[in-house]
Amino acid sequence: MAIRFSIIIPVYNRPGEVRELLESLARQTVKCFEVVLVDDGSTQRCEEVAREFAGAVDVHYYYKPNSGRSLTRNYGMERATGDYLVFFDSDCVIPEHYFETLSRELEADYADCFGGPDKAHESFTVLQKAISHSMTSFITTGGIRGGKRVLDKYTPRTFNMGMSMAAYRCVGGFKDMFGEDIDLSLRLQAAGYRTRLIRDAYVYHKRRVSLRSFYRQVNVFGRARIDLQIAHPGSLKLVHTLPALFVCGSVLLVLASPWCPWTLLPLGLLLLILLAEALIVTGSVKIGGLSVVTSLVQLWGYGCGFLSAWWKKIVLGKRDDASELDRLYKKK
Repeated sequence: MAIRFSIIIPVYNRPGEVRELLESLARQTVKCFEVVLVDDGSTQRCEEVAREFAGAVDVHYYYKPNSGRSLTRNYGMERATGDYLVFFDSDCVIPEHYFETLSRELEADYADCFGGPDKAHESFTVLQKAISHSMTSFITTGGIRGGKRVLDKYTPRTFNMGMSMAAYRCVGGFKDMFGEDIDLSLRLQAAGYRTRLIRDAYVYHKRRVSLRSFYRQVNVFGRARIDLQIAHPGSLKLVHTLPALFVCGSVLLVLASPWCPWTLLPLGLLLLILLAEALIVTGSVKIGGLSVVTSLVQLWGYGCGFLSAWWKKIVLGKRDDASELDRLYKKK
């Protein structure tokens, strides 16, 4: 029996991105889906954009007060009618064969929860391609976001994730917290549901458009790992601590360099390794060179967020208040 999908898209002040996303959905080779587009208190609404595609896509537009990604996705899920829920970020572009591939894969090897990788489209800017590389490189992330083989159970992320309506009714929706998508994946696994990586069901993820916003994003990712460890003891793995170790090690090496300049050698070797790997993978000097910068931003931002949350929540035993959650999480 064919699976019907409900695509849940939370959006905040990004009508241009939504237009690109809906254009890509209108080009799908298989259109066994509805689109549930939820405007999360935007001042730049995308209702007109949704109307433009009403004839090409089965799109349902909703507007609600701002509450953050989790509650906005839950709002959309409550109004979905499909057999399977699929989540995209508003800054994604979907390859035209995506739902054809997804339907075929789930019919051949069904799983109640899946995730797919992300890639950079050829039309993306040099910065977007460099950020995409740093977020999918084995050196910076262990390859856990780029569709590489994983050693543990796969935990999908909501830039490209789905779960059955039956699983949703069993475990509920997203919690209002950092790392909400990984938390949901872990709850699904704990309930006995299988999570699966479908490598061919990839999306083009445009990500952030400045180094500053990219730093802020990965800093929140680092903070989220501590929240996830508190909510799911034992979920923290060695690979998640590596950026924090990089930050601590870099600081110590730089501080020691006035007395022994050779202490900077490991950092120099790391930069060369990052550059060589980026040049080989991207095949571009511009993207490869900028990838060194974005990789350092990724490692430093994630590591600092991790260390900050570890000190505050593990060492001092404090928790985020409402204002902290609003500042870091809500309007995104």
